[in-house]
Formats: sequence, C-alpha cells, structure tokens
Amino acid sequence: MASSLKKNIGFGGLISLGAGGVIGSSWIYTNSQFFKAYGAGGEIFGLIIAGILAVLVSLSFAELSTVLTKSGGEVVYAYAAFGKKGALFAAWALMGAYLSILAFFVTASSLLISDIFPQISTGPYYTFAGVKVHFIELIIGVAITLVVFAVNYFGARLTGNVQILLFFGLVILGGTLIAVGFFKGSPSNFFPAFYKGQNSLSSTVRFVLPAMTFMTGWESVAIMAEEANLPKRLIGRVVVFSIIIASLYYVLVLLSSAWIYPWQATAKMDMGTIDAFRAAGFPILGMFAFIISFLGLSTSFLTLFAATPRLVLSLARGHMLPKGLAKVNQKHGTPTNALWLVLILVLGIGWLGKGALIYFLDIGGFLIALAWSFNALSLLKIRRKFPNLTGGFRIKHLTFPVVGGIFAFSMAALTVIPGTPISLVWPYEYIVLGIWVILGLIGFWTGDRDETVSGDFLGSSLDDLKQTNSQSK
Repeated sequence: MASSLKKNIGFGGLISLGAGGVIGSSWIYTNSQFFKAYGAGGEIFGLIIAGILAVLVSLSFAELSTVLTKSGGEVVYAYAAFGKKGALFAAWALMGAYLSILAFFVTASSLLISDIFPQISTGPYYTFAGVKVHFIELIIGVAITLVVFAVNYFGARLTGNVQILLFFGLVILGGTLIAVGFFKGSPSNFFPAFYKGQNSLSSTVRFVLPAMTFMTGWESVAIMAEEANLPKRLIGRVVVFSIIIASLYYVLVLLSSAWIYPWQATAKMDMGTIDAFRAAGFPILGMFAFIISFLGLSTSFLTLFAATPRLVLSLARGHMLPKGLAKVNQKHGTPTNALWLVLILVLGIGWLGKGALIYFLDIGGFLIALAWSFNALSLLKIRRKFPNLTGGFRIKHLTFPVVGGIFAFSMAALTVIPGTPISLVWPYEYIVLGIWVILGLIGFWTGDRDETVSGDFLGSSLDDLKQTNSQSK
C-alpha cells in the first residue's frame, strides 16, 4: 500500500492554492445582505480585522510548516506538542470548518447559476429551514462537486495548475473592478460607512466571525507542505503572503463596489457587488463580478477539497483512523480513499441547501477560530519542548502569534455564549455544533490509545527535534 505523496506543487501552484483558497465566492454577492445588517463599514472593517488576526495566527503555521512538513499540517504539529489527543482535537476543529465550507459550496454553486438561469429554481423541491431546495439546483451543485473531486483525484500537479489559471483570472478581473470603481466612483458613496444611530463597533466585531470563515483556506499551504517542491523557507512565507494577498483582494473589491454606487442602495439588492456595478452603469463589470464569484468558488472549492483529505490521510497515518484511509494512489500521488470519504461527507450535508448557508458560515467560523488558537498553543508547547528548534521560518517575537491565538479563542468562546453580539443562532447552529461535538467525542473515546504512529505521519521530523533537544542539553 503506497502512502508517499509526490512533490508536485511549485511556488505558483502553492501560492495560488493558498490565496485562491481564501478567495471564495459568496463574499462578492452576499455583501448586500451584510451591508444591510452591519453597514458597509461593518463588513469591510470586520474583514480588515479578520485579515490582521489571520496574519498573526498564520505565523505559528508558517514556522511549524518549515519544520514538520508532513501532510496534515496542524494535525502533525498538535501531535508533536500534545500527542494523539492534541492531534485529534486539531483535526476535529479543522475538518469541521472545512466540511462546513465545502457543504456551503455545494449550495452556493447552484445559487450563482440561478441568477443567470432562474429556471433551475423551479420544479420539484423540498424545504429545509423554511427555504426551498429545488432538485435541479441540487443536481447542479452535486455535478460541480464531482468535477472538483475529479480534478483533485488526478493529482496535486493538476490541481495546482488549474488553480494558477483560475487565480490569474481572479487577479485580472478583480484589478479591473478596483481600478474602475475608485476612478469612476466617489467616497461619498461609502461615507458614512454605517447607518445613522448604528453601533459601529458592535457591527464591526459581529462581522469578524463570518469574516474568519472567508479568511480560511490558507492553512492548506501547511497541510499540503509535504507535496511542495520548493525550499522550506518559502513554504512559511507563502503561508503569510497568501493571507495578505487575499485580504487586500477582499477589501479593495468590496470597497470599490461601495465607491462606485451608494452602499445603502446596494444593501437593498440581491447580488451585492454584481448588482452595484450594473446599477452604476457598468453591466460588463457586473458580469466580471459574477465571473469572479465563479472563479472564487472554484479556487476555494479546489483548495479545501484538496486539503481535507490530507487531514484524513494524516489521521490514518497516525493510527487515529482506519489505515486504509492512508492509501495513496501510486500513479496520481493522491490519497484516493480519503478523497472518496470527503466526497461522501460533503454530499451528505450539502443537500441542506440555501437555508443552511448562514449555519455553515457561522459554525465554520467558530471551528476555524478554535483551530487557529490551538495551533498557536502548539507552537508554544513545541518551543518549550525543543528550545533549539530551527526551521526555514522562525518567529522572533512569539507575542504576535500568541495575541492572534488569544483573540481567535476569544471569538470562538463568545460564539457559544448566548446573548453576545456574535452568538450562534439558537437553536439550529447549537444543534449542529452539538452533533459535531458528539461525533468528535465518539472518535476520541473509540480511537487507538497507542501513541505509536507510522513513519509517514511525522517522518524523521520528530526524531530530529528530539535529537536537537538532547544535544542542547
């Protein structure tokens, strides 16, 4: 049974997976809803805060990805710091976040198509959370999911090359919107950035939670580091650069839409940035925004569908899931069994439809905040256990990732405490979270307690760390 992944991803592919994985689709058309709820300032400033938070948190991933370069990223780091219990917790949080977002994409893909072809939102349907799910929409979403699965199945090189092309399209189209928006628009369309009498601080902070879901995806760089064909030091830099690129892209495109057309009017529309450029007299740019939503959905879909099976593979290598899930296709160099499992899970929850969109985002935001904070803790623990640890990327001041980790944990804690500005929606989101907690506990209680792991899980990395530590003593 082969279990070695091929080093098929170059610099361009890796940064396209990282930045392209962050840039999704919903942000460009749901800003009408978010402008209405939080004001244009609430969404845009909330994204800036989430971006800064992500950069701070990413520093711990950046350092550890250059030392422990095995597939799985945070799962491997958590094992090095806390053993199997830590690895299971990290996997539970990251997989929950990624599966939530992937399920969101199943629905979002058909939602986008229905804007051009409203006919797909007709015919037989069922209802979830008071919202109709038409069978044609579901079939289209499933078909797109299968295409994403197929691209990932045939190798990381293909995934990376496809991602480069899609990301290049995002840059060209987004740059056009930004240039026209700021050149032809006016700051008076954006300011004041909040509704009269609106609590600007509360609105901004409340949006940070879904914004954190928008900011996820860059962790895939660390998760897929084993397949990166470039120096380790560059892997750490790509982790950080991916967030900076994606954050600037988000903020500038959204700000250009609020510059070109009054955001209060956009808040009353259905498709956010797409409708804003259309209403401002730029129908072609409205189509550009629409294409961006498709490209962003594709890049995020591809990245997270590539990263999630690597988490499964890592757990199987660590004897925390059945060993069959560690199988790697010798020809394509991909974790095929893990890919099939992820496909089943995504389709198993993707049928919930448009009524669950916000649920997916909020639950995903909570879990990713938890994962981010835990990785900062893993870095502190590893630094203490191995004080002479060196890699291709080393943080001089641990204050930065610690601050990011504390902030991320605070956001996660506030979401589960009822009555806070960012609390989960009662009762649906608490029920979904409760189910995921139960599944995590079942996996923890029934898992193999033996701390022995396969060589593929950590390779020689942990032995090197231990040797470095003993020499320092």
